[in-house]
Amino acid sequence: MRRRAAVALAVPLSALMLGASGCGVIPEDWQTPALMRTEQEYDSRLPVVSGAVGEEPEISFPDTAPPTERISGVAHRGEDDSVLIRNSDLLVTHIVEYRWTDKGEGEQTSSTYEHDAPTLLPLAQMPEDLSEALINQSVGSRVVFLFPPPSEEERSQYEMMGQEAPEGASVSVVDIVARHGKGDVVTGEQATDGGDGLPTVIDHGRTIPEITIPEDTEAPEELQAVPLIEGDGPEVTEGQQIVVQYTGVRWEDGKVFDSTWNTGLEERAAAENEDTDGDPLSFQIGVGGVIKGWDEGLVGQRVGSRVLLVIPEDKAYGKDAEANGQPAGTLVFVVDLLGAYNSAPEEEPEDAPEEEAAAEDSEEDAPEEESGE
Repeated sequence: MRRRAAVALAVPLSALMLGASGCGVIPEDWQTPALMRTEQEYDSRLPVVSGAVGEEPEISFPDTAPPTERISGVAHRGEDDSVLIRNSDLLVTHIVEYRWTDKGEGEQTSSTYEHDAPTLLPLAQMPEDLSEALINQSVGSRVVFLFPPPSEEERSQYEMMGQEAPEGASVSVVDIVARHGKGDVVTGEQATDGGDGLPTVIDHGRTIPEITIPEDTEAPEELQAVPLIEGDGPEVTEGQQIVVQYTGVRWEDGKVFDSTWNTGLEERAAAENEDTDGDPLSFQIGVGGVIKGWDEGLVGQRVGSRVLLVIPEDKAYGKDAEANGQPAGTLVFVVDLLGAYNSAPEEEPEDAPEEEAAAEDSEEDAPEEESGE
């Protein structure tokens, strides 16, 4: 995850992000009591925002100059108070950005609703003064952030970086449409525990699954992807952002080398029979950002599934894995697919049209191929 420079505090909320209804089980003892949520009046200095959460909002700017301090407020509160957002949650949000340029005047600059590509916000990695406005809200809430016009010092920083400072204040409307949190796992019972030459997997609920490598059995030479729990959500497609819990062991010795079910685990024995906290991980799938075995094994699986992946060396970390400090040989993963969300399309370079025109001119000037007849 990349951290932004301090000057980014003068730009929209989406520029501050360090990067995702969950399918997970929220145990009763982990729920946040609704009485912990403080009710505050919506600040009248903020724009008036209306419309249904989950759809692009309507906004009206006050007939005043933009405030010169950062302000936030809850424009709409979600209806389900049984579980509130925690400071370690991964939020699935739609964010619409505006520039408030003058009295009663503003314009929209971006919207995740345009491509139905939500932003995943890891609250633990956000500045506390921003995340505190989201904590103790519920899914279905709409929170408004206002960032004042850049100061002279910030404008100087923009100039030093060769960038043009934005005009006016920035307004970010954040719709919380889903959340994923510690201990979330997929629901349902395992239809199979693997086996038949593959590792067996015992489900321990929220605790790390128990993976047993078959004795005196050669690892398969081809990638194996077996749904242990078959979800009924949409199929994961290439390029989406997925949210997962996972644990991984080496075929060679069956020892855990990485897991979200047990953050900081050094040896599997430390996690057995313990109710460990697991922070879900999010990343883009099918684009080469992870090992090939994940890209190829998870695309096409359904959200809500628990998948056993047996990944041969050539689709894991390769022959130089050990030298690079990575787990070597065939790897085995158990992956809970908690969610999958569209990614925003990549922006085309500004000079793309000129390049395309130049290419077309080049094609027109090129001699035609002679027919072979």
